[in-house]
Amino acid sequence: MGNQYRAPIYEALEEFRKNRVVPFDVPGHKRGRGNPELVRLFGKQCVELDVNSMKPLDNLCHPVSVIKEAEELAAEAFGAAYAFLMVGGTTSAVQSMVLTASKKGEKIILPRNVHRSVINALVINGATPIYVNPDVDKKLGIALGMKISQVEKAIEENPDAVAILVNNPTYYGICSNLKKIVELAHSHNMMVLVDEAHGTHFYFGEDMPISAMAAGADMASVSMHKSGGSLTQSSFLLTGPGVSPGYVRQVINLTQTTSASYLLLASLDISRRNLAIRGKEAFAEVERIADYARTEINKIGGYYAYGEELINGDSVYDFDTTKLTVYTLDIGLAGIEVYDLLRDEYDIQVELGDIGNILAYISIGDRMRETERLVSALHDIRRRYQRDKTGLLDREYISPQVVMTPQEAFYSAKEEMIPIEQTEGRICTEFVMCYPPGIPILAPGERITREIIDYILYAKEKGCSITGPEDEKVERLNVIKERL
Repeated sequence: MGNQYRAPIYEALEEFRKNRVVPFDVPGHKRGRGNPELVRLFGKQCVELDVNSMKPLDNLCHPVSVIKEAEELAAEAFGAAYAFLMVGGTTSAVQSMVLTASKKGEKIILPRNVHRSVINALVINGATPIYVNPDVDKKLGIALGMKISQVEKAIEENPDAVAILVNNPTYYGICSNLKKIVELAHSHNMMVLVDEAHGTHFYFGEDMPISAMAAGADMASVSMHKSGGSLTQSSFLLTGPGVSPGYVRQVINLTQTTSASYLLLASLDISRRNLAIRGKEAFAEVERIADYARTEINKIGGYYAYGEELINGDSVYDFDTTKLTVYTLDIGLAGIEVYDLLRDEYDIQVELGDIGNILAYISIGDRMRETERLVSALHDIRRRYQRDKTGLLDREYISPQVVMTPQEAFYSAKEEMIPIEQTEGRICTEFVMCYPPGIPILAPGERITREIIDYILYAKEKGCSITGPEDEKVERLNVIKERL
């Protein structure tokens, strides 16, 4: 058993600071001396620890000392066989999972409401996605989890698939029957990959949905900076005992930087220690705050802060109650409109505003006082801005029509850029998505329908941040020249 009170990378950095080493290496700011504005912004202590890999501090590409020890402590804390410190965000961890499990021509089963990082990985490696189109909650307009019957059908029709990828939880807090999916996949010699970007707390809180490692998954991407308290862009990639750690490291090193930030690495180390020691109590408080806010918001009228009542034992097998997601259409405002009002009129920044919902991300840094301010602001928005909801779109997720693999479409030599209004029936060669949440409305290789065009135009009109297309104004899309 490792000592979870240790933080090896942090300890090594502290020792390094005491030694006052003269730097003739990178980074070029030389502990901040060459860039005084940087020091003023971030502080002397922070900039002095922005250092390069060296023997006393180990090397993320091939750890043998303090980073290796930090990874071992993380693996123990998360109940994994191995843990890898990731400095390219959970995007990098998700892509490493897909690149480890599949290659060109192989099939991977996944829900279509995945983060863009999953489909980006398929563009890179040429694997073929077998989409399970999830059910949609008719009121909320959001995609749900994968039904067991849907997974069974996908396996039956694609027995040669090499892996199944699961979102658990989704951005909206929806959890699938992960343990059963793992059993099904393993009985057919398929790996299970879990995008657990929003589920760090599952490993440390009590009475929470099952974590990927506890369910027996082969790999999981855990976004430590989201609910775990580390610095933005830091993440963990966890693996089970049946996955070769040496091969995973090779895959990670295909794309991850060779100049890893020790600020990010130390933040992962310290945050793992914090959760291992205090996580149970910290996440109990998170749940208490989220439950309070959900109750108070539902008392306002017009809003719907949803929770465990959505559980149906299948497409919503469980629910992450730390997610404070609020349906807004019944007050006549799109989620993105409430998002903008909270920021512009009340100085409150929530995580997400989409067509019908907002998400206030409650985590270990939140306090009841700020939560009460959010509840009060929502009450005031309803009083001041409520209107008739006629004409509002109410569907967040649209099932795609897949024609080509993402790689075939993205790298197609025959493409043209045309106005969005003229793209109906054509095959898209690029991504279109609202960010957040970063779930593609369109991905390369999918047919553009009238419903999708209307959705994109509506999202633009409402002020959603649309990313992905080559055209930065999102007025034109790249499509295959010849109709298929």
